[in-house]
Amino acid sequence: MPDWLPGLTARAHAAPMVPGLPEAQGRQSAVLMLFGPHAGGGQDLVFTERAATLRKHAGQVSFPGGGVDPTDADAAATALREAHEEIGLDATGVEVVGDLPVLPLSVTGFRVTPIAAWWAVPGPIGVVDTAEVARVARVPVADLVDPANRFTTVVPGRSFDAPGFDVDGFYIWGFTAILLDATLRLAGLERPWDRADRRPVPLRYFSS
Repeated sequence: MPDWLPGLTARAHAAPMVPGLPEAQGRQSAVLMLFGPHAGGGQDLVFTERAATLRKHAGQVSFPGGGVDPTDADAAATALREAHEEIGLDATGVEVVGDLPVLPLSVTGFRVTPIAAWWAVPGPIGVVDTAEVARVARVPVADLVDPANRFTTVVPGRSFDAPGFDVDGFYIWGFTAILLDATLRLAGLERPWDRADRRPVPLRYFSS
């Protein structure tokens, strides 16, 4: 496990993780931020691309996760269960590091608990439910912090700027990008990037 990961959750709870966000309300849910060793060195992080046929967030990049079931023991159990259902993750080798502060997902009205986890010996993952997931990938953290892959997103009707990433064919924006940006900063991994590089979010994400 990398040195920066064990203390991540404590740092996230020490102060507002994402200043300016409204208080989280609505149905409880959880997402899994699953880090693991990358074959080329360093670490990687698991992402999914949502199916284009979904009513909400169609085609968007996200972390595995979903709503809490009554049988889930806690948020970590929710995140691991959803990851198994969506990408076939075997949770046996996954070490849960801890939870990050609950964040609001305003479009769907969810209260999202991010779960940080480490995968010392990564196993096979892939699309299990094609109705929900179109693609799965382990993206190198080195690419996520590369300034060339970072920019500020411009969304019609939104009054605040938000980060964006474009890595390995994954266009990351919205809630996932906000969470990812805060996590990289708290982990001490963020590199200076050009926040003045403003790019409109592609229209395809607003057509559903």
